Amino acid sequence: MAVVANKRSVMTLFSSPTCVQSHRARIVLAEKGITFEITNIASDDFPEDLMDLNPYGSVPTLVDRDLVLYYARVIIEYLDERFPHPPLMPVDPVSRARARLALTRVEREWYPLAKRITRAKSGKDADAARKELRDSLSASADVFAAKPFFLSEDFALVDCTILPILWRLPQLGVELPPQASGVLDYADRLFERDSFRSSLSEPEREMRN
Repeated sequence: MAVVANKRSVMTLFSSPTCVQSHRARIVLAEKGITFEITNIASDDFPEDLMDLNPYGSVPTLVDRDLVLYYARVIIEYLDERFPHPPLMPVDPVSRARARLALTRVEREWYPLAKRITRAKSGKDADAARKELRDSLSASADVFAAKPFFLSEDFALVDCTILPILWRLPQLGVELPPQASGVLDYADRLFERDSFRSSLSEPEREMRN
């Protein structure tokens, strides 16, 4: 659902510096070379103007003139259509459908596991989630290694969605085994992209220092 907002001359992203969903949006903005302003939101201190714009008070929230969007998947697909170069989704319907399925898998399988680990931090539930995430990523190693990008010859929205998870693995306490080298090689290559490096907030940079 989109709501009307006061017109702003520059696109604004309300983002948390450590939020994995916000990171997805920042990667797309950087990859597209979009000029935007960022308003950093503490996870426990949501300002009134954000609550006025977004009834869920969630991040990321994107304001583009009189349009307000929330939920990361809606935001990144909007940005890809609003700024079509470089394209981050395939052109043909079959490939686009496959890309959307891949996005859905990451959102429904890997993101909830990362959330469980972050919330529990320690204990049996966190350990179980770590093992499940490690095993799931490792089982996908051949897919990561098959093409330059995830299931694609070109950098795409699914890569923008996977990279925030892979970047956070050390913080999540997830260490991939040697047989997951395809995942590790993919991560090392894509972490060096200029758009990825510029998307990182200072707290995110510190996750791997």
